[in-house]
Amino acid sequence: MARPVTMFTGQWADIPLAELAPKMAASGFDGLELACWGDHIDVDKGAVDVDYCKGQLAILEKNNLKCYSISAHLAGQLVCDLNNDSRSDLFAPEETHGDAEKKRAWAVEAMKNTARTAKNLGVKVVNGFTGSSIWHLLYSFPPVSPEMIEDGYKQFADLWNPILDVFDECGVRFALEVHPTEIAYDIYTAKKALEAIDHREAFGFNFDPSHLIWQQIDPVRFLRLFSNRIYHVHMKDAALQLDGETGILASHFNFGHPMRGWDFRSVGRGHVNFEEIIRVLNDMNYQGPLSVEWEDARMDRFHGAKESCEYVKKLDFESSGQVFDEAFSN
Repeated sequence: MARPVTMFTGQWADIPLAELAPKMAASGFDGLELACWGDHIDVDKGAVDVDYCKGQLAILEKNNLKCYSISAHLAGQLVCDLNNDSRSDLFAPEETHGDAEKKRAWAVEAMKNTARTAKNLGVKVVNGFTGSSIWHLLYSFPPVSPEMIEDGYKQFADLWNPILDVFDECGVRFALEVHPTEIAYDIYTAKKALEAIDHREAFGFNFDPSHLIWQQIDPVRFLRLFSNRIYHVHMKDAALQLDGETGILASHFNFGHPMRGWDFRSVGRGHVNFEEIIRVLNDMNYQGPLSVEWEDARMDRFHGAKESCEYVKKLDFESSGQVFDEAFSN
């Protein structure tokens, strides 16, 4: 049986779930990966109110949709982020604005409640971000000491181990979307993040090739190296737009600007080799959802949703289980 194809609702959180669900069902999706913002899922309610969770699931069931995961990128970001400017105020309650540690304390509790909400929904995976206190040190000037980097990974472990304890209590796993501004943004930092938390099982990865391809990292290699830690998969595309004048740091141009050195694209319209990804997922026996995270600033999003769903369903296939010549001997 082919894997379910879902839509991550993070980029659709401006639309109420009751309105969004029928639109996504009409586009062909099998389920929704609910964002923990907008009205899609409230983790403070969901952590203590099973009936609320049943009500959100009923909206999906009415439209023949299922929920295999929820995602808490915004709260997760503030756990390790420096939280020292107004950008992070956008993700947290008003009473925390302007106070880095209040935002952090709120985020830690929100992530614990996300695990509890997932349990009440019957969902086994929470996707999200961790934030990072050392991302801004990426270019080592002024000089960055090794101790400063190690301190960043220690802070990550100190803050996330108590959160992951709650995930363990709830029987839920956290899947970090390896991504710029996170404690893990490439293969080597992903290894280091796992080492920092002593490879505990509650922590793995939400595989998203779009964040690797523009860094010129092979997404297939990432899958093979972390095959036992891939807890969820995002189908998201990106394209390099390097012409000798543009650069991968994007020159402060916003997404959608033609002079960016790279940009996100609707699935199948960028440079990610999804064919090889499907084959490696089959080798790994990954049976979870293929969840479209749709971002393409130069395309209508409803057109992109339907097109992406059709593309992923056409692309996906089951593993054979045998070499083709073996049929002759039976």
